[in-house]
Amino acid sequence: MSETFGIAVVGCGYWGGNYVRVFNEILEASVVAVCDQRSESLRKIEPLLSKAHLTTDLQVVLALEDVDAVVVATNATSHYDVVRQCLLAGKHVLVEKPIATNLADSDELTAIAEDRHLTLMVGHTFLYNPAVQALKDYARRGDVGRMYYLSARRTNMGPIRQDINVFWDLAPHDISIFNYLLDSTPEWVSAVGAKILGSHLEDVGFIALGYPGEVVGHIHVSWADAFKVREVVVVGSNQRIVFDDLHASEPIRIFQKGVSVSDEHRLDGTSPYILHDGAIISPRVERSEPLKNQCQHFLDRAARRCLPLSGGSEGRDVVRVLEAIDASVNLGGTPINVNDGASYVRRDNCA
Repeated sequence: MSETFGIAVVGCGYWGGNYVRVFNEILEASVVAVCDQRSESLRKIEPLLSKAHLTTDLQVVLALEDVDAVVVATNATSHYDVVRQCLLAGKHVLVEKPIATNLADSDELTAIAEDRHLTLMVGHTFLYNPAVQALKDYARRGDVGRMYYLSARRTNMGPIRQDINVFWDLAPHDISIFNYLLDSTPEWVSAVGAKILGSHLEDVGFIALGYPGEVVGHIHVSWADAFKVREVVVVGSNQRIVFDDLHASEPIRIFQKGVSVSDEHRLDGTSPYILHDGAIISPRVERSEPLKNQCQHFLDRAARRCLPLSGGSEGRDVVRVLEAIDASVNLGGTPINVNDGASYVRRDNCA
């Protein structure tokens, strides 16, 4: 493998175009090929690329010796087939979320990557957002106190997808954030959805998740809300922390307020509550582009042939939850057990 990573981008729509831009800005990488079934998309991206191969044929890309890694930014329903071909061709892969649209395909892709010692990474971009990483630090240090619950809202007027429902489109962001913050996966989920726009797919949904230690989560997703929201809230016994991705100057606000139960006991056997009422803080958070951070992480892990933060296993954990969400929606919100016997271990084989 050359010192400069040769990158191919498959799918050059909105996200594919962003990947072309970002990898062109990274000195260690060079976009050497772009593939899209739509010739008009290739013509639009051509001004950004001077020497790259532009083709509608994936096999042409995979045959290029200077392609070390492939970014897959196609429709979600095509991820499995495209990623599988790339891995079997010996290429490292960064695939947009979700890794696949069912658990069996996710497991197969992860196994192929492991068997061939290739880096397979899923584009759970928020894990590379400095504000989310700061949230993780607060949780790790214990500043929040005992974790009570997490909630997330991800709403906007579209864009409305035709290949997957709103759960598979938007909820992977927050499921991956919750799993990352809690170092665990849900034990059960309950979800309800609606097709208010007359489509065959759910366009609004509400998800409840039960994590180990009696921590609960709630996610609201919608394609039909006129108010755009990108928010995650962590509530603990000592603090309430809000991450607002749309607030550039203050993405995190810490409310040093909470409620806990005293170790003392009243005569009737109950314990008094302790109320904490402190300041509201807006800590300084490093400003950097999450997508570029993610791409840099991918290049580092691929070069060292080791596991990324959002690898195939982590992507598979998200798909497992999404399958349970669909099952719960089809049963009118009935809780579905998510535990399939796999224990959550965030692996890191890099020194």
